[in-house]
Amino acid sequence: GTSEEVTPPLQQNFMIPKKEINMVSDMAKWKRSQAYADYMGFILTLNEGVRGKKLTCEYKVSEPIEKLVALLNTLDRWIDETPPVDQPSRFGNKAFRTWYAKLDQEAEKLVATVIPKHLADAAPEVAVYLKESVGNSTRIDYGTGHEAAFAAFLCCLCKIGVLRVDDQMAIVFKVFNRYLEVMRKLQKTYRMEPAGSQGVWGLDDFQFLPFIWGSSQLIDHPNLEPRHFVDEKVVNENHKDFMFLECILFITEMKTGPFAEHSNQLWNISAVPSWSKVNQGLIRMYKAECLEKFPVIQHFKFGSLLPIQPVTS
Repeated sequence: GTSEEVTPPLQQNFMIPKKEINMVSDMAKWKRSQAYADYMGFILTLNEGVRGKKLTCEYKVSEPIEKLVALLNTLDRWIDETPPVDQPSRFGNKAFRTWYAKLDQEAEKLVATVIPKHLADAAPEVAVYLKESVGNSTRIDYGTGHEAAFAAFLCCLCKIGVLRVDDQMAIVFKVFNRYLEVMRKLQKTYRMEPAGSQGVWGLDDFQFLPFIWGSSQLIDHPNLEPRHFVDEKVVNENHKDFMFLECILFITEMKTGPFAEHSNQLWNISAVPSWSKVNQGLIRMYKAECLEKFPVIQHFKFGSLLPIQPVTS
């Protein structure tokens, strides 16, 4: 299907009763839902959109994209204004709760800066996804469910027509990449715990999508093969162009010891012969390990933009 089919324009008369944003209670219902179809369609459309492209290439940057980057810059600035506090435990710095309280309070206003006035009614619903996308303030953890909330936030902005088909590359390279930088800063600054981590059996403690989109970027690369991403020199020379390598760099900064031990799944992936095979395998793994795992998806919210109703088409 074309991208137009994936992100249909919103019915103009949509209502947003706040209480109708519900959580997943039934996995089978979730997998059959319009929300799942729209979310996965969005992820795959972007996967195609960045195929074979570098982060540093030329692409269109629309006004909504600029406004989203400004929103993320605000979140970044708040981290600087909320330094970690002295506390006995090394992980889960309580200053994160102060930072989060600010987002909780300001989220709707932030979203209102991105969407046009005639769509203002959508702000409360869209803001829910933004608040969910930065980690949990009780547990001070972050994981792929939070990352999924940010993708859902962007998907909602597509559904209401704020982001368009020709924004695809900028959504990944400018907005999502900036989101990753801010999340890494949060993870480092407040020593956040990985949420629902599978330890050494997971792909990464915190993220998944940049590995999918990042492997798509590398499809048909003339000389970088999957085996090269475990080579420090290759990573240092190319990480500014490729999201996948940027992720590898962050892991090696955060973890000590042999790569094969602290990131066993990624080590195994480096033996896959081609990037297109890596990409396909990661999409399958994402569905199985993230979207179809109850602990990850139980917090996923539904409303009028991402409905729980079964797929109609």
